[in-house]
Amino acid sequence: MDLKDNIKQLVEKYFDQVVSLRRQMHSFPELSKQEKETSKLICQELDKLGVRYNNNIYGYGVFGFIDGKNPQKKCVALRADMDALPIKEMTNLPFCSTNEGVMHACGHDMHMASLLGTIKILNDLKDSFEGRVMFIFQPSEEEYPGGAISMLKAGIFNEVKPSAIMAFHCTPEMDCGHIALKEGKLMASTDEIYITIKGKGGHGATPHLDIDPIVAACHVVTALQTIVSRNANPTTPTTFSVGRFIGEGRTNIIPSEVKLECIIRTFDEQWRKRCHELIHQISENTAQAFGAQADVFIDPGYPFVYNNPELTRMVRKAAEEVLPEGFVEEAGMRMTAEDFSYFAEQVPACYFRIGTRKEGAPVANLHTAYFDADENALRTSMLLESYLALKTLE
Repeated sequence: MDLKDNIKQLVEKYFDQVVSLRRQMHSFPELSKQEKETSKLICQELDKLGVRYNNNIYGYGVFGFIDGKNPQKKCVALRADMDALPIKEMTNLPFCSTNEGVMHACGHDMHMASLLGTIKILNDLKDSFEGRVMFIFQPSEEEYPGGAISMLKAGIFNEVKPSAIMAFHCTPEMDCGHIALKEGKLMASTDEIYITIKGKGGHGATPHLDIDPIVAACHVVTALQTIVSRNANPTTPTTFSVGRFIGEGRTNIIPSEVKLECIIRTFDEQWRKRCHELIHQISENTAQAFGAQADVFIDPGYPFVYNNPELTRMVRKAAEEVLPEGFVEEAGMRMTAEDFSYFAEQVPACYFRIGTRKEGAPVANLHTAYFDADENALRTSMLLESYLALKTLE
């Protein structure tokens, strides 16, 4: 039996177990930095296999190794994220979230279950390959500063630095079992912006005695849109959005300040720095034109995700070897962000997407209360993660 058939057989052997694990995780989702029970479940599964690991990394992160023959020869890493989102689930699934107001609405339960299944498969095959596979269960992908950079600072690559790292993400708009990947820039950098417009509050009937931060803030919001429309090179994808506008006045009360919360995302580091300068300049000068003051704080987030071209070509070739014809697609650049980018700065990386669309069901996007995934996608993800790991070790 060749490697592909062997792995496919093991996928079927463990599929029901992995589905059960996914449903357990889905039923008990935990927010960023709170993944205690999730981590406990992962460690229990690893203990059953006798796999060596380290836990409680940056809170509840877990990493470890499956050693094949001659483990010092080469190492490849696989990563899954762990945290859920503060969303009230509305799917009515029989394994719906029991943690009120918290939901695995981004598919991280699928990612973790797939990696556990892959570990089971590779552990069965450990006498048939050389090198070692590193597995990383990463907490807090959804919240700054993110678990990736924090696990790296904790030294998870100190013992062994892998020669490559791979990960995937559920994609509900793609057909189940299809994959999409792209060489080079894939996902955007992200920064959070907090702006306070300070004026002088007072009675709404006497605006001439006040400095109205509402009016100033409205003009700031409008002016900031020119970062994309008039300052960005049209060939460099950039997006700026204001997500919160808080002015605690009333119908007849002008507040003393307004708070804005925003994001900016792009794919070029020099332009990213220039965006920060423009945000300060536009906000401060526009507010000043109305007699107000703008205090700007920019919290730098994740860099953009970059797929190593050589590794990505290898992943594409391997995927085409094990998946039906037409199942491997070209991915487009997305303005979503991922702290997997920190791993990609350390070693050659490939981040790809796996379709989880449920046939005949409406598509519910990621980060929505109705998101669900076709669990048959776990067959594809386990097959790919196992096969890719072993092909990379060759």
